Amino acid sequence: MRTLLFISAATLFFASCQSDSLIRPGDSIEVAFEKAMNLYEQEEWSDAARAFETVVSIGRGTDSGQDAQYYLAESYFNNRRYLIAASEYDRFVQFYPNSPRRVEVDFKRAKSYYNLSPRYRLDQEYTYRALELFRLFNSRYPDSEYVAESSELITEMREKLARKQYSAGEFYKRTSRYNAAAVYYDIVIDDFPETSWAQLALVSQMESYILFAENSVRARQKERFELALESYYTYLQLFPRGEHRSEMERLYERAQRGLTEVEQRESVASQSSR
Repeated sequence: MRTLLFISAATLFFASCQSDSLIRPGDSIEVAFEKAMNLYEQEEWSDAARAFETVVSIGRGTDSGQDAQYYLAESYFNNRRYLIAASEYDRFVQFYPNSPRRVEVDFKRAKSYYNLSPRYRLDQEYTYRALELFRLFNSRYPDSEYVAESSELITEMREKLARKQYSAGEFYKRTSRYNAAAVYYDIVIDDFPETSWAQLALVSQMESYILFAENSVRARQKERFELALESYYTYLQLFPRGEHRSEMERLYERAQRGLTEVEQRESVASQSSR
């Protein structure tokens, strides 16, 4: 019986404490904000978010309302609900554009989209959005403490985007659609020249053009071997000390032999027609 009474008393005490932590009708904005902050400090992110939403709804235009909007976004961010967090950071900027927290909020908004960025094979909508926001951030706040991290994340995401285009090129090359493969390698070379995938893209592009030529009708072989040689010269120009130089030299010899054979055949055909 004593145990049962103790459990009942403990349950009532816990319920009372829990009730005291909730925002009630009639609570002042300051009291409501304090209760929300208590939940935030206890890392009860979902409950904190609901509490801050209440403060925001009744305190727009007040200092507590401004703070609540910031911590509302932070609660969602800490709870890994990044899309909602980005929206709440947006709302903070909309209502409080001159806040001292603006720099951090702009960075966290961009990082929310970065955290939504999926692995390279999937759709990269959030990656492009994060890139756009990080670039804007670096341009707007060049002296910010967050610029170094922002720049690192830009580099990381550009590597991912380059890998996605390179992977598409590899798929088309494996399926013998060499011209389509070359187009995707071109995207890597033109749009992501500083990434680790640009050198590989030129190697694969040259090989694709050689295969394209070797599997073409005779009338189209010459121009396609010449395209392969253009990839070689581009590699020398962009990466004169590139790590794939020896492989490019082997491909150059193969393309040059193919081109020489085509030109000799054309020469014999021209003399025979006289």
